[in-house]
Amino acid sequence: MKYHSPVLLSESVDGLSVKPKGVYVDLTFGGGGHSRAILDLLDNDGRLFGVDMDADAEANAFGDNRFQLLKTNYRYFANFLEYQEILPVDGILADLGISSHHIDVPERGFSYRFDAPLDMRMNQQAEVDAGKVLNTYSKEDLTQMFLEYGELNRLSEEIAKEIVGLRRRKPLETTFDLVEVVKTVMRGKVNNQVLSKVFQAIRIEVNEELDSLKEMLESVPRVLSCGGRVVVITYHSLEDRLVKNFFKYGQFEKENDGEQYEKDWSLKPVNKKVIKPHYKEVEKNKRARSAKLRIAEKIC
Repeated sequence: MKYHSPVLLSESVDGLSVKPKGVYVDLTFGGGGHSRAILDLLDNDGRLFGVDMDADAEANAFGDNRFQLLKTNYRYFANFLEYQEILPVDGILADLGISSHHIDVPERGFSYRFDAPLDMRMNQQAEVDAGKVLNTYSKEDLTQMFLEYGELNRLSEEIAKEIVGLRRRKPLETTFDLVEVVKTVMRGKVNNQVLSKVFQAIRIEVNEELDSLKEMLESVPRVLSCGGRVVVITYHSLEDRLVKNFFKYGQFEKENDGEQYEKDWSLKPVNKKVIKPHYKEVEKNKRARSAKLRIAEKIC
């Protein structure tokens, strides 16, 4: 698809075990690739809700009376469905991370490949953008952001210090201003891996991605019907760790290599091993290479 190529399409839709008359939610509608595959499995009584806070996604909505697009952050999806008396639902799908559309549209400011305003907002109506973060956060807060969300270790403080020093002379205004900061810290070298982590950290902060993910996951057990499934695709370790622990233990920080689930926990992982894209998919879509798929089912 021009807007975004859906990752792990067959694996994720198969993981939902779609019932023709069921009710499903695609929490990251985007280009509609996963949603279209789900709709194709529903009969006239089935229903699908797409969720997306990005106004650009509205152009991809289907003219199908079985489909409805909810224009909101997925952290609030349960409230919307509850208000419309939709609950429970039979399946939930979330393809996390950033879409090809966001990366390839220069003016959105998500990519270090283009010189563009420091934006990075998924919801363009939001008040906080990347420029505000970089020009107003303290050195300590910037360091913590790069350390926690970018996992940049010792580079975190160096990059934060360089940002604060630069903005004393002039505000950071464009993505290339930020690239120059990283190049200075790396002594003139262009390191795409470091740049990716820097941009990732800022994007997560601007969009409150991990907090939104936690809120969304916490809503899943009360939204799903008995036997209903939740399918989540992640793209970096921060997301995957949260999903893995929540599916297994009902909390985000618990680490346990055993097979014992909490007795009162209602979700059970379906796939013991994380599902990754086939090498042929990665050859066609390089952005799929870091994807990991996890599936859980509600037990009652």
